[in-house]
Amino acid sequence: MRQARLCTLVSAASGVAACLALTVLQLLRGPDGRWLALGATGCLLLAVALAGALYRTVTPGTAPTTNGWTLAAPALAAALSVPLVGPAGDTPGLAWSFVGAALVGVAPLLLPARYAVTPMAATVLVSAVTAWWLGGPVRDAVTVTVVLGLSVAVWNVLHLWFWTFLGQAREGRDALARLAATEERLRFARDVYDLLGNHLAAIAFKAELASRLAPVDGERTKKEVAEIRALAAAALARMREAVHGYRGVDLREQVLAVARVLRAADVRCTVTQPRKDLPPALTGPLMSVLRDAGAHVLRDGEARWCTIEVAREADGARLTVVSDGAGTADDDAVLPGLADRLRDAGGALRTWREDGTFTVEATVRAKR
Repeated sequence: MRQARLCTLVSAASGVAACLALTVLQLLRGPDGRWLALGATGCLLLAVALAGALYRTVTPGTAPTTNGWTLAAPALAAALSVPLVGPAGDTPGLAWSFVGAALVGVAPLLLPARYAVTPMAATVLVSAVTAWWLGGPVRDAVTVTVVLGLSVAVWNVLHLWFWTFLGQAREGRDALARLAATEERLRFARDVYDLLGNHLAAIAFKAELASRLAPVDGERTKKEVAEIRALAAAALARMREAVHGYRGVDLREQVLAVARVLRAADVRCTVTQPRKDLPPALTGPLMSVLRDAGAHVLRDGEARWCTIEVAREADGARLTVVSDGAGTADDDAVLPGLADRLRDAGGALRTWREDGTFTVEATVRAKR
């Protein structure tokens, strides 16, 4: 998404820059240096205002209170550019027609289509009135504003549509991920109900029966209590089996999942894994290291690449995660605790920073 947003910004800015460049060329033809300076000042003010507006338009999470300034700043800069740019150049009014083209081109980006038509038409009218008032060619000014402005507008709308499409696709992907997680939780809940429902119903029934038999038949009560104990033990065993199977995640799949998350965050990720799967006794301790190392790369925010390597050694396994992030203050609190947990499992954790990279290396040894 970062690259798509940058592409949209560059595309929109290129159209505005082309219009303002043509304005400057028209200003350079004027004989009066003072008007050249005034016109350049007007172009600079408009360029800064439009740059801020375009940046906020394609930046997610912009505060709603900034929307008013997003529209007010370009409107004020456009109004100031009329007396500054209009009389400049060798043809009165023609220089501002290129400014008007830039305004027509960015209007669909700043406003919805049904609202953008009004300022676009007003800009064309201002271009015509400015040329007529200064004695310039009205038809040429209107033609430049309409033809060049609509060309830039179409170019910008296409890129804005592409940006919007990517944003919707990302929202849809996040929604699918949440839906998949919800479905998995529901599946696990149904499995637990199927496993424990009958056992709990039988335990409740026999407990009630035992309470009624206790005053009159002690031997029968002991038998019922023994059956209740057996049912509870069986339910507990089946529950442990279900939870163990639910929590048992393959390290290979987990590495690929972490890589997908990092790539979605615009971090280039390279994965190296052994051909054969590691024994469960080795994968368990490495899972927490992998998750915390991946979280570190995401928290860093400045990382651009990351490598994840899982290697099988003679008496164990090794996980190495290297990124170009410099690390954060949170690592000093998280990683020592992770090292203690890994040490309890018979492993070791090493971290170091070198040449602008941060490395996390975890090794585990097979128990004999």
